Amino acid sequence: MNLRHAALFASVLALAACGQQEDTAVTTPPAEVMSPDTPSSVPWIVAAAHPLAVDAGAAILEAGGSAVDAAVAVQTVLGLVEPQSSGLGGGAFMLFYDASAGELIAYDGREQAPASVTPNVFIQENGEPMGFFQAVLSGKAVGVPGAVAMLDLAHREHGELPWSDLFDDAEALARDGFPMPNRLTSTLSRFTQFKADPQAAIYLDKEGTPLPFGALVKNELYADMTAQLAAEGAALFYSGDVAEAIIARVNEKTGEETITLDDFAAYEPVKREAICVDLDKNSVCSMPPPSSGGVTLLQIMEMFEASAGRVSPDDALLEYIEATRLAYADRGRFLGDPISMGTDELTAEELVEALTSDAYLSERAEAIGDAPAVSVEPGNPTGALMLREGRIDGDAYEVPSTSHFSIRDREGNVVSMTSSVEMPFGSQMMAAGMVLNNQLTDFARVPSADGIPAANAPGAGKRPMSSMTPVMVMDENGEPIVAIGSPGGPAIIGYVAKPLINHLFTGTKLSEAIGLPHIVVPRGTLIVEEGGSEVAAAAKDLGYELQERGLTSGLYGFTVYNGEVDLVADPRREGSARMEGQN
Repeated sequence: MNLRHAALFASVLALAACGQQEDTAVTTPPAEVMSPDTPSSVPWIVAAAHPLAVDAGAAILEAGGSAVDAAVAVQTVLGLVEPQSSGLGGGAFMLFYDASAGELIAYDGREQAPASVTPNVFIQENGEPMGFFQAVLSGKAVGVPGAVAMLDLAHREHGELPWSDLFDDAEALARDGFPMPNRLTSTLSRFTQFKADPQAAIYLDKEGTPLPFGALVKNELYADMTAQLAAEGAALFYSGDVAEAIIARVNEKTGEETITLDDFAAYEPVKREAICVDLDKNSVCSMPPPSSGGVTLLQIMEMFEASAGRVSPDDALLEYIEATRLAYADRGRFLGDPISMGTDELTAEELVEALTSDAYLSERAEAIGDAPAVSVEPGNPTGALMLREGRIDGDAYEVPSTSHFSIRDREGNVVSMTSSVEMPFGSQMMAAGMVLNNQLTDFARVPSADGIPAANAPGAGKRPMSSMTPVMVMDENGEPIVAIGSPGGPAIIGYVAKPLINHLFTGTKLSEAIGLPHIVVPRGTLIVEEGGSEVAAAAKDLGYELQERGLTSGLYGFTVYNGEVDLVADPRREGSARMEGQN
């Protein structure tokens, strides 16, 4: 990234910052002077969406645990105190940097569809797709949870402390009680269907009203489950009591054998190869499919870099928005579970490589003109027109309710992990004291058109496409200098992309960049966060139609340069970040 390009994107920053801070000038150095050698060790760091989860992770790291050990503790506490967003009844994607091997690993713990799922699982008798809430409440949206299996695999490979030592904080908080979080109270007041589940009574008073902020909440079922999980291991989830509890609850809801022990026994987490693009001396890395987040994020960053200033220095905002629109068009056409992405001529891995190649993205960037495009079409990454004609665009229900945390241990191992139950309170059902996911509504609503399938069509054994976008940025020596991610449904990609570009291209501290108003384009609609009136006005002047509304990202992470740590905790949510030596 050259100085001219950095200055160009600074104009976007200046507009976005108006109304939030008096000095909008960018004075910090650009990316090419922000890639020093990373020290071999730094104090431990943990950033997560709730202070109690941060405390749990910190206790593990202070005891000499690894980043993966801490991730188990953090995720288990989040499932207790932030059940509307993530938990052990859902799935996750984890990027893990192994400092001893200098290796970056992508762990896929995405939920998997049971054998009973067909492409028409959410199609009604009249041929029309179910409405979103109808699909959620049907019980058919529950996938086999993957978070526990993924954490178990990562722990077996990179854990330091015994598995049984990682659940103490979660069990104690569940049994002794924890203060009712404000976000849990407010979300309960908006999602009333969840209150009908018998186990949800722990969050309500005698009149069925959500408990107020600070009230003591106890979850004995969760305490018992975590105690069993500590003693028996992940098998509890896939062949034991927890699996049976989930199966019984789902099949009770559907009135048929929707999910079985065979479905749980068939689940396996997958180790995949992280995908990366080079920006000057840095490499930006994220998850491959079935997450769409990595491909789309990397496309946005590469296309912006390729197009920045090509039209006019005044058009940096337009170039950023158009790059985002183009990337989302490819996302809808090509991405899904890798088992359905390829063709006879092209594997899924080859397609991802093509979609993120310099040549393809430079060509795509040429589509960015001097005004908003009337319409944006998917590209043709392989030069094979048949591939483009052999897919229809996906239209998943995907809504925002997710969580992200980032961890670094004393040895320099790093975790960047995003987890989810899909919508707030998932399927609106609980089992074993935890919320059950509704991730299967992340499949395309319409599985095919005129015999042409969607890459993200439902199917037995498939994993639905996700927008979760855990990220690490590696310096020129291949060591992580940034870990970040966010919740937010299809807006996750924009929540991560813009602050990350701001940081890498202009030198703005990441902790400051995340506080600037968001600009996202999920589902083709341009949305500017409330408070960003100046950037909204600039976008309107360019000819865009847009919405202005609240956008509640949850960006948690850190940067490390020359041993200097910048802790990142999104002011829009209730989480925090800590490093060794802080109280």
